Amino acid sequence: MEPLASKLRPRSLSEYKGQKHLLSDGKLLSRMINADRVGSMILYGPPGTGKTSLAAVIAATTQADFEQINATTAGKKDMEAVIKKAQDSDKKTILFIDEIHRFNKAQQDYLLPFVESGLVTLIGATTENPYFEVNKALVSRCSIFELKPLETADIREMIEHAVQYMSSDPDYGPLTVDSKALDFLSEMAAGDVRHAYNALELAYLSTPPENNLTTITLETAQQCIQRKAINYDKDGDSHYDTISAFIKSMRGSDPDAVLYYLARMIAAGEDIKYIARRIMVHACEDVGLADPMAIVVAVACCAAIERIGLPEARILLSEAALYVAMAKKSNSACASIDRAMKLMEFASDLPIPPHLQDCHYSSAKKLNRGVGYKYPHDYPGAWIEQEYLPEKLKGVQLYMRTPNDMPRYPETKSGN
Repeated sequence: MEPLASKLRPRSLSEYKGQKHLLSDGKLLSRMINADRVGSMILYGPPGTGKTSLAAVIAATTQADFEQINATTAGKKDMEAVIKKAQDSDKKTILFIDEIHRFNKAQQDYLLPFVESGLVTLIGATTENPYFEVNKALVSRCSIFELKPLETADIREMIEHAVQYMSSDPDYGPLTVDSKALDFLSEMAAGDVRHAYNALELAYLSTPPENNLTTITLETAQQCIQRKAINYDKDGDSHYDTISAFIKSMRGSDPDAVLYYLARMIAAGEDIKYIARRIMVHACEDVGLADPMAIVVAVACCAAIERIGLPEARILLSEAALYVAMAKKSNSACASIDRAMKLMEFASDLPIPPHLQDCHYSSAKKLNRGVGYKYPHDYPGAWIEQEYLPEKLKGVQLYMRTPNDMPRYPETKSGN
């Protein structure tokens, strides 16, 4: 029996739900489809957001020849067959490639001249960021449309439509779903309508009808829906987006967001040592001299989790992340070394002042090495003013103090 999700695939824009930012009246993509002037594009978004369904809409509405292949199973010979057919046809050819990121560079390069010449109009679908996973030359010839996870309200509307469809389909039968069960299925789908359809179909098939009517309750829905796999590819967008949100939440001193993204990474199986390393970097980059204990806590956490491991390591990560999140913030250490590194582009080999040069050899004084150096501990407060920078950099300030930095010693020294 054909899966419910496949049966419910829309055939027109009026049947397509969600993605209003792309398909509302007047939007570029909807105008292209309605005018049957679809150009090469890449549809990018998480699973279950309607990429293949959108291609099906285009296939059902276009006057062009529509060819479809899946990059997980297709090879160069399949593409050659499509190209040969397009060359022999008097009509425009649209080639839809699902999971296009699965093609290697050579396979993607093969398509390039045919897309560039207009022989085929390419529609690629991918769950991965095309700017990372698709050849730049191919991306530059395509419009990129990002599909978002579906809103809960959209999924509920689609489930209600599915219930009506199943009630009249010969493969199923009369069906009713409690309102609480509808709410639950809509929420637990987490933006993936295919996940909701699969749960609904499983609930129907596992529930015996009474008086020719199948009733799905909240309890049944809870038993049938499976936990949605966390969208977290350690080499893809989810990995980088989540760690970015984690770091920015620590920088923004939001402990609740820090805990959410930390839990999200742990639940997805992220390497706890990687998380600890990012906390250590943040402790210096964004807390720095405002609270030097932050790096001490972060390093201790990193050392401890290697001895302890999960699940207890989550507590250590939580403590370290919360400490740096709630600490005062200063980026002076990061900003200052960046200014110094920038200086290396033109001032990396300036002569070191003679009084700072090494004098620990017998003939050093003959070369004027170390002559005139003032040993700070010989002076009150262990400080005496003298020049440490090369002559050409005299007066340059690389360290820029922030209001949160710990007190500078000595406070009387000129500068910031």
